Amino acid sequence: MFSRRRFLGSAIAVAGATAGFTAPTSPTAQAAQVAPEVIVRPGDARYAELAERGYNNRFVATPDEIWLVHCASQVEKAVNQAIANNQRITVRGGGHCFEGLVDDPQFRVLVDLSEMKDITFDPAMNAFAVQAGARLGEVYKALYEGWGVTVPGGVCPEVGVGGHVTGGGYGPLSRRYGLVVDHLYAVEVVVADRGGKARTVIATRNAGDPNRDLWWAHTGGGGGGFGIVTRFWFRSPGASGSPSALLPKPPARMRKTIVTWPWAKLTEASFTRLVLNHGAWHAANSAPGSPYAVMHSSLQLHSSLAGTVQLEIRMDATLANTAKLHDDYIRAVNAGVGVEPTVDVKEGTWLEIVLEPTASYGAYSRQKSMGGHLREPLTGAQVGAIYRSLSDPNHYGAGLVYLAAYGCKINTVSSSATAIPQRDSVLKFWYSNNWADPAQDEAEVNWLRTLRKNVHGATGGFPVPNDQQDGGYINYPDVDMRDPAQNTSGVPWYSIIWKGNYPRLQRVKTTYDPTNVFRHALSLDPA
Repeated sequence: MFSRRRFLGSAIAVAGATAGFTAPTSPTAQAAQVAPEVIVRPGDARYAELAERGYNNRFVATPDEIWLVHCASQVEKAVNQAIANNQRITVRGGGHCFEGLVDDPQFRVLVDLSEMKDITFDPAMNAFAVQAGARLGEVYKALYEGWGVTVPGGVCPEVGVGGHVTGGGYGPLSRRYGLVVDHLYAVEVVVADRGGKARTVIATRNAGDPNRDLWWAHTGGGGGGFGIVTRFWFRSPGASGSPSALLPKPPARMRKTIVTWPWAKLTEASFTRLVLNHGAWHAANSAPGSPYAVMHSSLQLHSSLAGTVQLEIRMDATLANTAKLHDDYIRAVNAGVGVEPTVDVKEGTWLEIVLEPTASYGAYSRQKSMGGHLREPLTGAQVGAIYRSLSDPNHYGAGLVYLAAYGCKINTVSSSATAIPQRDSVLKFWYSNNWADPAQDEAEVNWLRTLRKNVHGATGGFPVPNDQQDGGYINYPDVDMRDPAQNTSGVPWYSIIWKGNYPRLQRVKTTYDPTNVFRHALSLDPA
């Protein structure tokens, strides 16, 4: 099947591993503990592999220098050099950006965090410290094996923590425990002052912290626009006691189910019924306190080329009513569809399920996508537009409409408490298209644009917040949102993503990056 992500192997070893730590240290002290920075330039045998680590092969980095860093002081050094030489600088964590926000030829210095992946407990902060180059799978494994806890992050273990967290990441445990940023206690960020000097700031959620707004900006404001995050600390609000009591505990066992409908048996009417059933169910079962908070699912509407439509379910397998909740849900989604799906059920430990690598797109490594939030399900007319795009006989890309469960615990937090404001939605959506041939770029990008425009035509081609829609998502970026020829809504791109939180985010930008050192196609300008 086609999956959301292309599995990437670990970065090549070019320096020693970083040393562990138990308390915040100054950049000078950090530098004494770790290997020197590694700077890779064109002509170096390592350059191509490091430059081409991005997810989307439509964009390939061509920097003058790639800095493999090990601590905040080394990031400061890279930032200071870039400012002094008037070089655009960018940062890469896991390498999974869908747009060219990192792999853009304007960037001449690329800071690669992949060697910064320590995961420890920090007694001084009474929180779990995670360096920003770690991947989600590494975090899940370290937290669970060390302390029996986790954070409610994303479904793809190969995704980098840095971008995922700063965008307000969600995943299979979010309906039960909230977004990953709801458990973010502090961030360590390299910023640049008005005089062109880099400095490292630690910002916490503590009410009296003078840098609290910088912490807040990293709870959904997106990565790479305020500074370079080098470390996160996680502790659930109100948690106390031993480390094993400071973050959520995942279920001991999980059930993972794939429900599959063959495209060949789905008419437009049965396809529409399936999607409408799915939307109606989530509208009715996503309130805080729902018994279905223990379950996450995603309806994956693949192009007819893929041959199937699939529903993936992940849920707590330890409950007395697991089987009933599971079967009732599948029955509700399939009611009246008229096509009997295959149901593949397996169970395993939480770690076995969460660390499963996602399937590969293989040669289909060129991509265009966008996404957002739904307060109410898609309408029949919108589902019809999706059906026509996915069944287009002249389309040969790996198209996907991904409808993921949202709500429950997520919606118990106010829209201004974190930078990500979507706190009353029931579904997250993602439209994606992958293909292999560069010669098909224009046609395949236009396929995605046509899908988006037809589904959201009433609001200028994008999910402008209204009674049904609740805006975009910076972790599903689409630079078309800034183009008035594409975004005909008349609503600024930043209001579509951040709604009423935009003014505060801009103030944070002005305070911590007044000369706009850290910028990309979807970052905010200083006021």
